[in-house]
Amino acid sequence: MTEVRVRGAQLTATEATATVGTASAVPSGRRKPRHPGRHVPASRRWYKWRIWLPPAVTFVIVAVVWQLLALANPYVIPTIDAIVASLLRDPQMYWVNMLVTLQEVVIGATAGILVGFLIAVVMAEFEIMERAVMPLFVVIMVTPIVAIAPALVVAFGFGMMPKYIVTALVVFFPMLVNSLAGLRDVDQRTLDVMRTLHASRWEIFRDLRFPGSMPFVFAGLRVALPLAIVGAAVAEFVAAGQQAGLGSLVTIAAAQANLPVTWASIVLLCVLGVLIVSFLALVRNRVLWWSDGETVAR
Repeated sequence: MTEVRVRGAQLTATEATATVGTASAVPSGRRKPRHPGRHVPASRRWYKWRIWLPPAVTFVIVAVVWQLLALANPYVIPTIDAIVASLLRDPQMYWVNMLVTLQEVVIGATAGILVGFLIAVVMAEFEIMERAVMPLFVVIMVTPIVAIAPALVVAFGFGMMPKYIVTALVVFFPMLVNSLAGLRDVDQRTLDVMRTLHASRWEIFRDLRFPGSMPFVFAGLRVALPLAIVGAAVAEFVAAGQQAGLGSLVTIAAAQANLPVTWASIVLLCVLGVLIVSFLALVRNRVLWWSDGETVAR
């Protein structure tokens, strides 16, 4: 039987064939770990700790400082237990008002986002439109929203429409600017090739401009959606009419010097904003799985 020498050791042909067959049975892309005793899960757990532990410590410190200041100044800010007791005392009141604010955010922000993106598409296709209407939009955006809201009440009545419009105006400009930047930030060589192949405007928009603008669109949404919460609250502050929503609840409770209700409403506004931003992050990870954010950051 034939003998094979490997690094000074003698193997028979049958043993060598079995050894080679065993080695080739293991895929090259899936090598066994050299150190099977290494605790990789533990390091990953520590990495997760590094993500959530710093903000948790920050919130604990803020809560402790808040409690100490509240105990020293009971007529300025309420204690944390007073805020929690207010939330538990009448959850129905807070729930109904939070739904009203959420309705304003969803309807107003959706309208502002869609209109901003559609106008950005028109501006990206026709530069003369940008030169014609962008100065008007800038004038509208620099006008204080608290000055526009009463005029909207006169024009549209005391219902929910003024609040929707105020919320839409707040989110409109960030969405317009980011969408326009994304629609124009295309690879020029790819655009030249598509034009050489006589691609239509719709084909260029569908296959090049729209997919490439998505990182910028989501960057605009990260700015616009928190502003929608601010816009809805401000609209409830200054737009007369239906006294509902967390913003109205803050105004009424502050006028009555009811600090627990005031700050409980503010806390719910913060929670609503965090939930919306977290939901947006989940959607972005699903839609932009191919993007790591470098396009927007550059």
